[in-house]
Amino acid sequence: MPLDPDEIKASYPLPVYNYRVTVENTTMGFSEVSGLSVEYQPVTYKHGFSFATGVRIIPGMSQPIRLTLKKGVIQGGDFLAGWIQAAYADPFEPPKKDIMVDLCDESGKALVRWKVRGALPVKLSAPGFDAKSNEVAVETLELVAHEIQVDYHPD
Repeated sequence: MPLDPDEIKASYPLPVYNYRVTVENTTMGFSEVSGLSVEYQPVTYKHGFSFATGVRIIPGMSQPIRLTLKKGVIQGGDFLAGWIQAAYADPFEPPKKDIMVDLCDESGKALVRWKVRGALPVKLSAPGFDAKSNEVAVETLELVAHEIQVDYHPD
């Protein structure tokens, strides 16, 4: 029995090019987002007579999230540089920000949302300069955070 278009659409994987990034309450355009991953360090646990009971692997501490954002350089677009400068001007009260990455459908509706809480910038890289190239200037911001949530039913 053939499927109708709505059933095909609901079961087809989403394309990765249609996404939206929101930093605090400001939606920004980034050419690339990577590092949306959760990782835990497993702990091997041996109790007493481990030769009889064997070893157990239990969940350990979570690893920091290392998020990378790439953005084209524009005139007057000093948000990323200002954020990292403010973060290290007062290291005891750094301005951590929440970031949301929404994977959207063709109408712009968020279908999957990754929420990164308390992101702190740790590295800002300027673009490479080459007089023989005609590539767009892209700066890279690397962030660390401790918490990420994935919501498959946002809004």
